[in-house]
Amino acid sequence: MSVLVVGSVNADLTVRATRIPGPGETVLGGDTRTSPGGKGANGAVAAALAGAQVSMIGAVGQDAFQDVALSGLRRAGVDLSGLLTLDAPTGLALITVSDAGENAITVASGANARLTPQHLSADLGGFTHLLLQQELPPKITLEAAKRASDAGLTVLLNAAPTRDTAPELLRLTGHLLVNEHELAALAGEGEVEDRARALLERGPGAVTVTLGGKGSLTVTAREMHRLPAHPVNAVDTTGAGDTFCGVLTARLAHGDTLEAALRWAGIAAALACTHPGAQDAMPTWEEVERASGH
Repeated sequence: MSVLVVGSVNADLTVRATRIPGPGETVLGGDTRTSPGGKGANGAVAAALAGAQVSMIGAVGQDAFQDVALSGLRRAGVDLSGLLTLDAPTGLALITVSDAGENAITVASGANARLTPQHLSADLGGFTHLLLQQELPPKITLEAAKRASDAGLTVLLNAAPTRDTAPELLRLTGHLLVNEHELAALAGEGEVEDRARALLERGPGAVTVTLGGKGSLTVTAREMHRLPAHPVNAVDTTGAGDTFCGVLTARLAHGDTLEAALRWAGIAAALACTHPGAQDAMPTWEEVERASGH
């Protein structure tokens, strides 16, 4: 159950405020908290905590934020032999979290934006699954999907953040994961199931739409799963979607059925909302099992 993640590595700077400010508005917040993040690194940590052997390809800079950005990956035991240190700032995410637990995020990509297809490893032997997101330049994401597909890996793509997603990338994707905003960007408005099936026709083997407190919907050519959200008192939703993607990838690599993997991912994502932060809030596998009643 060996997973490769090609994605972003960031340090998160988070402040809690009564509400997320609107355009031109200043809102007083609490103290700033610094923690590891980045959609790629978040997914890698979640997959490792769920029991997978995980390797990461990404980049950081030579600056004060490097150690923060890598701390969660190191703690989770992710293989960082494919990680690069480039002449650029480490990526930063500036996060405001409201008292209602919602968040608004601005990402300064830094070293992540300097990655190119030439930075990819030529050898994908030993991996069964590749997890991708859209915080890296599109060229490296597409090339990683091509190489993984040619090598027989299952490609999972979290189409976040919202940006143009190449039709070829969708055709190479074994499992596409989107939230409601990303679904609208890719498939327009309408019923969730109809739009998910429309995306399915564009190439992915499966499409999962995460629906926050309403759970998730997954469609394939042969099956459909509507799973309710695991009930929790949400404190901070930062990283919940990344947790879902990482745990789903790990459990599919472990050999779980699609429905079982989705259930585990939903529980883990819900638990990640009960503490502040992204990687710092991700549950251990023992916590996920305990929450499931097993």
